[in-house]
Formats: sequence, C-alpha cells, structure tokens
Amino acid sequence: MSNILLPIIALLSGFVLLIWSADKFTENGTKIANIFKISPLIIGLIIFGFGTSTPEMLVSALAAIEGNTGLSIGNAIGSNIFNISLVLGISAIISPIEVQGDVFKKEWLFLMVVTLCLGLLLWDYRLDFTDGMILLSLLVLFFAYTIKQAKNKMYHEFDEFEHNVSKTQVKKTWIMLIVNLVSLISSAKLVVWGSIEVAKVFGVSDLIIGLSVVALGTGLPELAVSITSVLKKQYAMVIGNVIGSNLFNTIAVLAIPGLIHPSDVPVEVISRDYPVMLLLTILLFIVSYKFNKKHIINRFKGFVLIGMFGLYIWQLF
Repeated sequence: MSNILLPIIALLSGFVLLIWSADKFTENGTKIANIFKISPLIIGLIIFGFGTSTPEMLVSALAAIEGNTGLSIGNAIGSNIFNISLVLGISAIISPIEVQGDVFKKEWLFLMVVTLCLGLLLWDYRLDFTDGMILLSLLVLFFAYTIKQAKNKMYHEFDEFEHNVSKTQVKKTWIMLIVNLVSLISSAKLVVWGSIEVAKVFGVSDLIIGLSVVALGTGLPELAVSITSVLKKQYAMVIGNVIGSNLFNTIAVLAIPGLIHPSDVPVEVISRDYPVMLLLTILLFIVSYKFNKKHIINRFKGFVLIGMFGLYIWQLF
C-alpha cells in the first residue's frame, strides 16, 4: 500500500500544479504580448495554443528523455481522443455548439491531413528522427499559414493592461513567466515519475498509462478553456481550442519522442489507438457539418461523443 501511495500523491499534486502553472503561464504570456502590441490572432495561436499544450509537450519530452516513449506517444494520441470525445462532448451537453462552416474548409482539413500523414509515418511501427523532422516541418507550415492569415486580418484589440504600463510591471511579468515555466517543468516531472511508478505497481504498460491517466490529466486545461468558452457562448473558441490542441499534439508533441529518443511504436497504437483517433477526427466533421446554413453540435451528439470515450477507456482496460 505504501508503495503506491507516494506515486499517486505525486501524480495528483503534479496535475494540480501543472494546470495552475499552464494557466498562469498563459496569463503572463498574454500580458507580455499585449505590452509589445502583438496581434490578437497571434496571441491566440502562440500564447494560448502553446499554453494549453505545454503540459503534453513537457510530459512527452521528459518521458522520451527517460526512454519511456510509450508514455510520450500515448499522451499525445490519448489527448487527441480526450479532446474530441470528452472536451467537445461535455461542452455540447452544457450548451449546443454552433460551428462556423469556414472551420471545415481550413482548420479541420489541415487537422485531417496531418492525422493521415501521422498514420503513414507510424505504418512502419517506428517513430524516428526523420519522422520527427517531417512532423516539425508540418508545424512550421501551420505557423506560416496562420501568421499569413493574421496579416491579412490584422487588427489590434488589447487589454487595459497595455495602458500606463510601468517598467516594474514589465519586469515582474517576465519574472513570473520564468517562475511559471520552472513550475511547469517541475510538475511535468512529477506527473511522469508518478505515472511510471503507478504503471509498475499495477503491472500496466506506460502506453496505457499515457493513453488514459496522463492524457486525462494533461488535457484538463483544454477542458477548462472549453467549458469557460461555452458558458460565455464563445463557440468558435471551443472548436478552435479542440482543433488547435489536436493539431499541436499531432505535429509538435509527437515529433518530440522521434527527435529525442527514436524507438519502435507499440503494435496496439496502430491497431487500436490511431484508428480511434482517426475515426473521431472524421466524426468531428460528421457531428458538426450540415449541408445548410447552421452547423450545430447538439446535446444528443455530445452524449454520443462521451459514450465513445467510455467505450474506448473500457477497451483499454
């Protein structure tokens, strides 16, 4: 009993610290961006996109450094499954989500393309340095496209923070940003250690722990952002959050184990986990798209998505 208690405490406290750190890191990053008058769209992409995905990235990097690539791969794929099924499902149950049709012409299409590219890269049951570089180049391509879009629709809407900003405030914000980054890395380290120890005690593979416990934990910032957005009726942010996070997980988080610790991909990833991720990405289009003016994810569709998540977790264990 004592063998399992410490890892569980480390895992739970790691998750709490991780969510708090990600929230504060994003908040202070936004302040810095506002001080330097960066476009709101760039803030959304770089600061919020990076902010909600830092837990996955750090956990993936630390696990890969320690040779636990199963945890890295499981964390990324599990987070994608969690985002579409649970995050979107819960958000739709709280309030039916109206989706803008343009999303499917650009962002969703790009997500579908990178998901299919990932399938091709994993087909040889190996994630190596070349695969990592290909995924990284897709990330650069996505950034280039988004920055181009931002320039086409450049406008400036800033928080009141930018007015009368003193040098001491700027210095304090930079210091807090560094402190938050340190706490992010420390909490990710706690999560990785706790996860590996729990897996050892229960005799479960690091892949399964990554797909379930760690994916749920690192996906909590996305869930918090989506619930807050749907309560404020900012439906575009909910869809943007899910698609953006999944893009980041697929092309940034999964590039990390390939670049740091090239290794074989567990057979289950190709036969069980990747097909579920692909199916949910296609289902995202089906539940959202209608060939009329309004595209709505209603409560019934929300329950269907949550049901699929339940089936997947049951299948894992």
